[in-house]
Amino acid sequence: MSSRASLGSGISLKWPLNGYSRGRQKIKLWDLRKFEAFQTLPGHANTLEFSQKGLPACGNGSYIQVLRDVSGAQNYSRYMTHSMVKGYQIGKLAFRPYEDVLGIGHSMGLSSILIPGAGEPNFDSWVANPFETPKQRREKEIRSLLDKLPPETIMLDPSKIGTVKYSKTEKPTAQEIEAEMEAAVEAVKGKKLKKKTKGRSKAGKIKPKKQDAIANAKRPYLEQKIQEEKNLAKKKQKTNEGGELPKSLQRFVHKKPSS
Repeated sequence: MSSRASLGSGISLKWPLNGYSRGRQKIKLWDLRKFEAFQTLPGHANTLEFSQKGLPACGNGSYIQVLRDVSGAQNYSRYMTHSMVKGYQIGKLAFRPYEDVLGIGHSMGLSSILIPGAGEPNFDSWVANPFETPKQRREKEIRSLLDKLPPETIMLDPSKIGTVKYSKTEKPTAQEIEAEMEAAVEAVKGKKLKKKTKGRSKAGKIKPKKQDAIANAKRPYLEQKIQEEKNLAKKKQKTNEGGELPKSLQRFVHKKPSS
């Protein structure tokens, strides 16, 4: 296989090492930071998995071997071996996070063995907490969703900070009130009533219901109009009684006796 584009630019793994086994009964261990193989071991692996501490586990047929870098110089050697029951074909290996447990998926089910030193003993609770409670899990999901949102959707608008929001004090005009009332009436007229049994859906019984609904829709606007007319009449009455005079002279104005 050949490719003009780089095949390694898109690789992103938490562990910088990787393994490869194909063809000539050899296992190659690669350093993804340099994109080069640093060690070749004899053997063959149908499945290969790295633990959190960098222990590679190789599975082939019914045989498992775990390698370990004892010296710390990327020189891996055999650390542990395990043989399954004859006839069990290993399909997949997986280390359990933060525990020294290797899961083995084979042709007859699932098994697990202990591999000392495989799991990470010191976990970061802000990254992955194996003992997190349901409340912590919900908070973590919310935090991850907020991190995905673009900043402009959650930050304050700098052009609005320090400004004053003026409230709308202008009263609606009579034409606007009339238009709102007509819209409410049209919405009521367009609403379909539920069909009922025993003759309750006849035209003679539906018509009064629609008329009541229209009257209920008009009532708030009519009450508001009546209240405004009353307020206007009171204001005119005060003006006629000498509201234009200075406050010091209003007590000399002759008031009509109330009947």
